[in-house]
Amino acid sequence: MPDTHLREFYIGGAWTAPASSALLDVVDPSTGEPFTKIAAANAQDVDRAVAAARAAFPGYAATTVEERIALLGRILEGFNRRKEALSQAMSHEMGVPIAAARSIHFPSGPAHLQEIMHVLKTFEFRTMHGTTMVVREPIGVCGMITPWNFPINQVACKVAPALAAGCTMVLKPSEVSPLSALIIAEILHEAGVPAGVFNLVNGDGATAGQAIASHPDIDMVSFTGSTRAGIAVAQAAAGTVKRVAQELGGKSANILLPDADFERAVTQGVNRCFNNSGQSCISPTRMLVPKGRMDDAAAIARKAAEATRVGLPADEAATIGPVAHRAQFEKVQRLIEAGVAEGARLVSGGPGRPPGFERGFFVRPTVFADVQPQMTIAREEIFGPVLSILGYADEDDAVRIANDTPYGLAGYVQSRDPERARAIARRLRVGIVQVNYPPADRGAPFGGYKQSGNGREWGEYGLHEYLEIKGIVGYEPVRK
Repeated sequence: MPDTHLREFYIGGAWTAPASSALLDVVDPSTGEPFTKIAAANAQDVDRAVAAARAAFPGYAATTVEERIALLGRILEGFNRRKEALSQAMSHEMGVPIAAARSIHFPSGPAHLQEIMHVLKTFEFRTMHGTTMVVREPIGVCGMITPWNFPINQVACKVAPALAAGCTMVLKPSEVSPLSALIIAEILHEAGVPAGVFNLVNGDGATAGQAIASHPDIDMVSFTGSTRAGIAVAQAAAGTVKRVAQELGGKSANILLPDADFERAVTQGVNRCFNNSGQSCISPTRMLVPKGRMDDAAAIARKAAEATRVGLPADEAATIGPVAHRAQFEKVQRLIEAGVAEGARLVSGGPGRPPGFERGFFVRPTVFADVQPQMTIAREEIFGPVLSILGYADEDDAVRIANDTPYGLAGYVQSRDPERARAIARRLRVGIVQVNYPPADRGAPFGGYKQSGNGREWGEYGLHEYLEIKGIVGYEPVRK
């Protein structure tokens, strides 16, 4: 990737110099030291990007479905050509072990593109309801603010449906992990995305993010990040009454019913909790087990935690790397210490870095047992490799504990009896329930209840977020 792009923005189909001279450090999480700098946008830069998107909207909105499918296909080819570059960039900026960058993070980009192309082939933009024609039209200019924890996935699951819908857009990726987004901008340019349809500015949330959320010429904002930041985005957007789609925090419960295969259920639960160093909004961080099985679950979880290999990004055998940045590291340490102080039983891990790591943002894979629902580690989203095991008396108690949270993003149920698992799944107040650790389904709706956000992403459900609905009444005459 040309070094010049680090200090440029992609606006109106070209790489351009920013209006602002401000720069932001990009830090290597494995060392804790900056390794490069990126340009930081101000309101003037955002204005230029929005103006380019607004000018491009009428022409791109008028393209055919076939033209958009062809464009998405060229973008997909570009992703596949740049697999190694994207994987290396993400590993460097996020600290993700390179094997996980290649096998978990990168594939999410092509997967979202393939899914939305599949949806477009049969999606009905026009339907008759009686004498009324209901038309689904692109909503307009979209602002996209993406997080640092799954950069390729989060950019792709917003950009792909927006392109499919006929929208134009301004993307602000996280300043913590901006490198992969710059490569994606190159891919879109090479694929022939019309000038102004896709625009990218880098910057922080307080300046660039605020300018996007409050901009009067942006019709819709799609935001993924913390609940606290999501509230700020919604408040900034309220003055212009734009649509706001949010995918926010989570504190997902993983209910292991008494008939579950505990060796498998606990081990995979630990692995899924620790995946991406625990930095996933749907991470199953609260494992709920029958009270009489607490010691069994703790022993299995300890074995799984001790098998988790913490390593440098270049370590092909590493299971997890560091957390993404210093503030996150300090938050995780504070919450681990709170778990110890509040009386949870430390099964594995604990405060501090793992042995052999004197610098960087590495966290010891940590398991707590005998966690009570009111404890801080059972209430707050930790976003690190920390698992809390809670006991329940019966199924009603398990559902009560699972739902006793301000979040409502995801839930998990493990049982040998599919119908029993489905019955529990239907009682959980969350947007996504995974039964017996299924593979990812990019066509499933992704989003949450309560303070986990509003709106849905992925597949057809994500496409709807970028469409406005128009009713043409009297399109067909009333037959007498």
